Amino acid sequence: MTGTASDLRVGAVINYNGDLCAVIKYEHVTPGKGRAHHQVKLRNILTGRLQEARFATGEKIEFVRVEKRPYQYLYKDGNAYYFMNAETFEQVPVDESLVGEQSKFMKETQEVFLSFVDDKVIGVELPPAVELQVSYTEPGVRGDTATNVLKPATLETGAVVQVPLFINEGDRIKINVETGEYLER
Repeated sequence: MTGTASDLRVGAVINYNGDLCAVIKYEHVTPGKGRAHHQVKLRNILTGRLQEARFATGEKIEFVRVEKRPYQYLYKDGNAYYFMNAETFEQVPVDESLVGEQSKFMKETQEVFLSFVDDKVIGVELPPAVELQVSYTEPGVRGDTATNVLKPATLETGAVVQVPLFINEGDRIKINVETGEYLER
């Protein structure tokens, strides 16, 4: 699917120099001298490498169609995570490099979205926030609530996050997947 540089948007996936790249920053620049152009920051989907590119306004760009489908996380075996399509029960192995750091917030039977290009998995996306149970944390000290003091807590998935003092073992808390920060109880 071809388009022009004017069709670029954040989140679009393009074929740039033979690599699949996602647009993570987009800016239309109109300098005082010269022609207007489109300045973009790209992330290589397979390697994660960042690069900048400049496109002329009418320049042809090959856009790649990315399809997101809901899957259920099943288990990890070796270097692969296994996901299942809830409708067809088809299981898909995904290399751990595509799952990345967000794997520490995945628990079995959790719903995630897999991104496909030509039936090849190119990414795994968790919901923006997940709810997990605290499996271990030190008890808070009574009366130490005047300041915004945090303590480490181990979640049911094994991830360690910083939480407020009033959080106890067994509490269910909401975590921001992107930053790993505590949101609410």
